[in-house]
Amino acid sequence: MFSGSAHRELAEEICSSLGVSLSPSDTSRFSNDCLQVQLMANCRQRDVYIVQPLVAPTQDHLMELLLMVDAARGASASSVTVVIPHYAYARSDKKDASRISIGGKLVADMLATAGVNRVVTMTLHAPQVHGFFSVPVDHLTALGELADHYRDQDLTNAVVVSPDFGNAKTASQFARLLGLSVAAGSKQRKADDKVVIDTIVGDVAGKRAIILDDEIATGGSIIELMDKLAEYGVTEASVACTHGLFAGKAVERLRDHPMISEVVTTDTVPRPANWPDLKVRSVAPLFAEAIARIHAGESVSSLFDGVDPSHAPPQPKLPL
Repeated sequence: MFSGSAHRELAEEICSSLGVSLSPSDTSRFSNDCLQVQLMANCRQRDVYIVQPLVAPTQDHLMELLLMVDAARGASASSVTVVIPHYAYARSDKKDASRISIGGKLVADMLATAGVNRVVTMTLHAPQVHGFFSVPVDHLTALGELADHYRDQDLTNAVVVSPDFGNAKTASQFARLLGLSVAAGSKQRKADDKVVIDTIVGDVAGKRAIILDDEIATGGSIIELMDKLAEYGVTEASVACTHGLFAGKAVERLRDHPMISEVVTTDTVPRPANWPDLKVRSVAPLFAEAIARIHAGESVSSLFDGVDPSHAPPQPKLPL
């Protein structure tokens, strides 16, 4: 097991759960700004796992990952599995303007060309990104882990709210896990950090909102949603997401908002240093169990039986 420089703490926690040591590697930068990677442990005829979420500086971390894969293949690894807890390029998943690049597919092709045999990731921004890869993908979900945070709370007057219709299916499943109703915002994205939510579909008046999103970058969608929820009679909200990127002024926006009582995320990406009250749920044991099952040739989807049907094993069809 190796780790890039993006999130060594998560890699160490995964190794701790597996009962193995994190193997050393060395990444250096030449005077011409090129990276070089050297793996400091024997890889010959070994199944190699490399942990590297694609977080800022994303391009450096992507290149480092590709070089680590190349080094492992060159060292005669039996197989190379990349563990990418956050696949940043999943947001570039469709041709929604003329002459525009589709980074999600390109990066998937780059990983396969570099020599990756398998990808393990979590909560892709769009489910169809799974199909961009020409190698097997184990797509994990943190839905159960996030739901566990709320199980001991009083949810009598709570409702799950999705910021947009694209995330409504996941929010509906999250609501089922907690026995709650669901609502969604009607969102239009004007720019990367500018959205407009013109209405809320569902009954939220006088309720406590639990807002669920896959990732939070600048926090613009959440703040816009909070303003609209306030118009509909919501006075308090808890915010939950899998990938807490918190770029730009997101920490200040969310931490200081009078209606937001808490923000809950996971450790797929490093936590911000200036937010001690942020609640972080560890997904390291989940990744460790998935890796153990992959290594043993066992089912990974059965981890999510009863959590999310889209990630769980197929169910037998009822006779006609």
